[in-house]
Amino acid sequence: MKALSIKREETDLIVTWDDQHTSRYSLAYLRQECPCAGCKGEVIFGKVYRPTTLPVFKPGMNELEALTPTGGYGVQAKWKDGHDTGIYSWDYLRMICPCPECSTKREAMTVAT
Repeated sequence: MKALSIKREETDLIVTWDDQHTSRYSLAYLRQECPCAGCKGEVIFGKVYRPTTLPVFKPGMNELEALTPTGGYGVQAKWKDGHDTGIYSWDYLRMICPCPECSTKREAMTVAT
């Protein structure tokens, strides 16, 4: 799965995928779903370590400053509050697609497991 195009419309990021599916992410949602260890935690030797502090709203935290291609597998986001450690792989972005079709598929997979 790979993005064919990414464009920004005001407070949304729109990704068109190689299967022609279109995902629309609000910037606030993307920031909330930042996959970096500081935001989501990390796994070390099978143990999950989660951040010990709750996210605190900072001015600019939901304002995207830049998206930089990373390898051939995704993009790194730089937010206006200075946060820039989140790398959104194409697989991760597709997995968190908020559209009704993808949300229904995720729910069905959760119920099946």
